[in-house]
Amino acid sequence: MKWLKHWKTRTLLLLAVIGPGFITANVDNDAGGIWVYSSVGAQFGYKLLWSLIPITIALVVIQEMCARMGAVTGKGLSDLIREEYGLRTTFLMMSTLVVLNFTNVIAEFAGIAESLQLFHVSKYISVPICAAIVWLLVTRGNYKRVEKIFLIASFFYFSYIIAGVIAKPDWTHALTSTVVPPSRHDPEAWNKPYLYMLVGTIGTTIAPWMQFYLQASIVEKGITARQYRASRWDVILGCLFTDVVAWFIIVACAATLYAANIRDIGSAGQAAQALHPLAGKYASLLFGAGLFNASLFAASILPLSTAYTVCEGLGFESGLDKKFSEASVFYWLYTILVVAGAAVILIPGLPLIKVSVLSQVLNGLLLPPVLIYMLLLINKRSLMGKYVNSRTFNAIAWATTAIVIALSVFYAFSG
Repeated sequence: MKWLKHWKTRTLLLLAVIGPGFITANVDNDAGGIWVYSSVGAQFGYKLLWSLIPITIALVVIQEMCARMGAVTGKGLSDLIREEYGLRTTFLMMSTLVVLNFTNVIAEFAGIAESLQLFHVSKYISVPICAAIVWLLVTRGNYKRVEKIFLIASFFYFSYIIAGVIAKPDWTHALTSTVVPPSRHDPEAWNKPYLYMLVGTIGTTIAPWMQFYLQASIVEKGITARQYRASRWDVILGCLFTDVVAWFIIVACAATLYAANIRDIGSAGQAAQALHPLAGKYASLLFGAGLFNASLFAASILPLSTAYTVCEGLGFESGLDKKFSEASVFYWLYTILVVAGAAVILIPGLPLIKVSVLSQVLNGLLLPPVLIYMLLLINKRSLMGKYVNSRTFNAIAWATTAIVIALSVFYAFSG
């Protein structure tokens, strides 16, 4: 019975620390991410599925690095960058992330508007109400309560797995394409649009904001080096689940939209609408319901991540367990991002789709600088002690950085 007691202890420890890794990975499947995966399936069928395996490996390594730094140092990523490399570097990185994250917040409220329009609810009703819900959730809750709600929201992503099954894909073709990249002679692959969507897929799966949010939430949850091994499983399970969901979104759209020669998808909401005549009413409704959950989820997390990043970097108080008066800059910044992001959606005639797409590609372009600072920090023995990176982790993380840079250069100079 010793083995039973051992596994019971480990399971209880995992349940105690689960949250930051699982939530961070899953919120990455937001409105912009769902649009990217839908477009990948619609434009290229199964031809980009192979990228999810190396992306998942890289995601696990990068997220684990953040969790480890948070647990060992007890400090957030922007806090460490400020302490080790100065305020000027931190301010430049924060400014860039604030602008980028704001475009992502706009995309989330666009996703809320589009998803509820599928159920005949006007954006002039849905967006203000959801903005109020998002604001109240964070400003009137504490960390444990908010985390529980976010964990529940994570499991609603199963709707995309069900929608993918309903779409009746060619399972053999899909599974083969997951492990075998397309030939370099394939006319639909390795051209500029293909590279653009590959960079977008990397950017939406391994977004820069994730690293700051994960490390900050690890610190706020109080996870230490003693609980680090259990925390790793939180990260790994979250990364695997989020990329399984991404796989099913691509497969659903490949089996329906690509097969029907519907290649241009203006938004995730349009993808849900287009699925209706091709995969049936339930697949479309599940896709739309999943989009609403993902958008509302991310509309809460992205401003929160930005508030954590800025306040840590500038030395202001931050955290969901603090009162408004104790962390006024943190809560006011969160409030401004939510209100401004929702307000933009209510302005008619803005090119929201272009903003959404560009934000995902910019995620990919801005990822290397964040990774470089992370790698420099996590390999400082004076900071991490025995928890510095292994050679394998360094190899994967540096390779990810180099590949993203190379893809960006190839895209810029490809015809």
